[in-house]
Amino acid sequence: MLIANQQAADRRENVMHDDLDQLGGLFIYAPEKQLYYEVESRALLGHGGEELAATAENAVAGFSYPSAPNWAFGDLAGARCDLALVRLFSGDLDGAADAIRPVLDLPPSHRNNGIIVSAMRVKSALTSSPARTAVTARDLRAEIEAFPTSRPALPRG
Repeated sequence: MLIANQQAADRRENVMHDDLDQLGGLFIYAPEKQLYYEVESRALLGHGGEELAATAENAVAGFSYPSAPNWAFGDLAGARCDLALVRLFSGDLDGAADAIRPVLDLPPSHRNNGIIVSAMRVKSALTSSPARTAVTARDLRAEIEAFPTSRPALPRG
């Protein structure tokens, strides 16, 4: 996995951009998204540590400005959930809670399936964490459980 992530980073340096890249959006694979997926690939395997936490923080920072060309609220939420996982696997329960807080505060209209799945991964990790009996872990698990797992296709009204 580390080799694959390094190869992807190395290959990015040699990409020849074309007209589709200038369209942006889903037509490009932005550096922010590459960082996000790199962190996610490692977090889902239960990895933590300072280096991965720094990479996760960079992924979050890359999606933190709505005016940035590659910003996406779903990617920001996913990156925040991955940061929470990395911090949890590093033994930083309070840091994990801080990382996921903005996700849990999203209005229901912004809680899409991808965001809900990412939040539930954090809940699952909390359940098996050595810190699972800590008050913060129990409270956070309960809050994630209350996070709506479905929403109407169209807003009411």
